[in-house]
Amino acid sequence: MKNHKFMWLISIMLVLSVFLAACGDKTDDAATTEPEKDKGEDKGTTEEPAKDVPQVLNLVEVAEIPSVDSSVAEDAVGFNVLNNIMEGLYRLDQDSLPVPAMADGEAEISEDGLTYTFKIRDAQWSNGTPVTAHDFVYAWQRAIDPATASPYGPYLMAGMVKNATEIGEGKAEITDLGITAEDDKTLIVELERPVAYFLSLMSFGTFYPLNEEFVTEQGDKYASNSETMIYNGPFVLSDWDGTGNWKYLKNDKYWDADTVKLTEINVDVVKETSTAVNLYEQGKKDRVLLSAEYAMQYADDPDIINEMETSVFYFKMNQERDGKATPLANIDIRKAIARAFNKEELADAVLANGSIAANFLVPTEFTFDEDGKDYREYSDEYAVYNVEEAQEFWKKGLEALGTDKVEIEILGGDTENAKKQQEWFKSELERNLPGLTIKLKEVPFAVRLELDDTSDYDIQSAGWGPDFQDPISFMELFVTGSPQNKMNYSNPEYDKLIESTKTTLANDPVARWEAFAKAEKILLEDDAGLVPTYQRGRMVLMNPAVKGLATHPFGGDYSYKWTYMEAVEK
Repeated sequence: MKNHKFMWLISIMLVLSVFLAACGDKTDDAATTEPEKDKGEDKGTTEEPAKDVPQVLNLVEVAEIPSVDSSVAEDAVGFNVLNNIMEGLYRLDQDSLPVPAMADGEAEISEDGLTYTFKIRDAQWSNGTPVTAHDFVYAWQRAIDPATASPYGPYLMAGMVKNATEIGEGKAEITDLGITAEDDKTLIVELERPVAYFLSLMSFGTFYPLNEEFVTEQGDKYASNSETMIYNGPFVLSDWDGTGNWKYLKNDKYWDADTVKLTEINVDVVKETSTAVNLYEQGKKDRVLLSAEYAMQYADDPDIINEMETSVFYFKMNQERDGKATPLANIDIRKAIARAFNKEELADAVLANGSIAANFLVPTEFTFDEDGKDYREYSDEYAVYNVEEAQEFWKKGLEALGTDKVEIEILGGDTENAKKQQEWFKSELERNLPGLTIKLKEVPFAVRLELDDTSDYDIQSAGWGPDFQDPISFMELFVTGSPQNKMNYSNPEYDKLIESTKTTLANDPVARWEAFAKAEKILLEDDAGLVPTYQRGRMVLMNPAVKGLATHPFGGDYSYKWTYMEAVEK
C-alpha cells in the first residue's frame, strides 16, 4: 500500500471542495501494449553514482510514441516521455507528492481557494530561451482552442479554470481563459471553484508550458520528431523521427541539471517478450516487462520485481457503430458477455504476472479515506463470472434480436501479450455463449487510439491509469459525452451521481464515495455498459545496477530525474 494519505494531505493544504472533472492517461489496453507503469520500485536517493560507471540506461518499450505534443497527447507512452522531457509548474517527487518545478516556490492561494499566483523560476528552454509565465498562458490557451482538438484541454479545464466551459460552448474568447501573465515571472490562475488536488494536476502533461514563437515557427511540424521540439525538463528527446526508437539525453539547460545523473537513455520498441528477454540476458537492456510464460520462468530470479499497479483494464462495449446499433445495444447481450469469461483464470493462468481479477472500475490500493480505508470497501464487486447467468442473458438477448447467431469484433493490440489474451477471450466467450462468433482485430496502439476516437469498434480491450488520486479519475470517463466514453453509453442517473461528487457532496467525503459506489453499480451491474477484466500487476526483470527510479501511481508512470547506474556484480 503506497502513498495512501496523498489525497488527504492535499486536502489539508487546500480547502476541501468541489472536485475536478476526471482526466487520465488513455493507457494502452491490456491487450495492446502494456507500457511500463511500475509501482513500488527503488525510490530516489541522494547517493552519488560511482564516477567510473557509465550513466547510460537501456530500456525497452512495447509501443511507439503516438504523440509528444503536450496539447494533444492522450496515452501512457506519450505522457511517460513528456514527464521526462518537459516540466510543469509542479512535478511529482520521488514519493509522488507535487513539488514546485517551474514554479519558484509554493503558490500563493487566495482565501477562497479560487486564485493561484505562481512565481516562475529562472529556467531555460533547451535552446537557451527563458521559460516565462507567457509560455503557460499560450500552452493552456492552445489546449482549450477547439482548432487544436486537444483530447484533454477542454475536458480537463471545463468546470475548473475560469471561462473554460464558456469557451467550449463558444460563449467566450480563448483569451478569456482564467490564466494570465502579469509579467514574465508572475502567472495568475483563476478557478471556477476550489479544487483540492489542483497542485497535483499542475504536474500533468496538458498543463506544461510551450514557447509560442518556437511552436508557431514549426507549424504543423511541431513535435513530429525530436528536432522540431524544445525542452524544459531533465532530458531532451533525441534520434526520434516520429516512429520507432528514441533516446533521451541529459538536458544541460535544465534548472536542476546537477540532480540528473544519467547522461543517456536508449529506448527500443520491442513488442516480443522473447526478444526483450534475450536482450536483457545479453546485458543489452536494463529492464524488461515479462509476459505470463516468462513471469513463471523467472519467478525466483533475484532480478525480478513484483508490483501491483493502479491501472484497470476492461471491455468498452460500443452500442452504436457507423450510425447503426450494434448487438451490444441490447442490455442482455452486454450482461451475458460481462459474466461469460473467467477473470480469475485470465489473471492467474493467462497473465500470471500478479494481476488480479477486476469486478470493479476503481482499483484496489489506489485511494484511501482519512482513516486509511480503501475506497473498495465502500463499493462492491459486480458482474462476477457465472456461466449459467450469462447463458440466460444470452438467450434472452438473442430472442430480442431475432437471431440465434451473432458476430462481434474485439479490437485489441498487436503485441505478443495482446494476441495471447485476445485468443483466450475469443475461446472463452465462444465456448460459453453458443451462437457467438468473435472476430479479432489486432492493430498497433496508435491505430487503436484512432479507431477509439471514431467509435469504430464493437468491443475494445482498453484500460486506464489515473492522473490523480481520486475515484473520479476513473468514474467520470463514462459520463455522457465524455471524450473517453466513445462507446455511446449514456445514463442520466449515472451522470447525476458523478456531478454530485463535484458539487453538493464535495464537502462530505463519506457521502461522496457512497455516490461513486452507486454510480459504479449502475455502470457495471445494472447497465453492463463497461466490463472490467483485470487490475494490472507486473513482473519486471530489472538490472540491480539501476537505482533511484521514481514511479508514480497516477500521471506520468515514472521519472528518470533521480535515476543513476551503480556498479553491481551480477
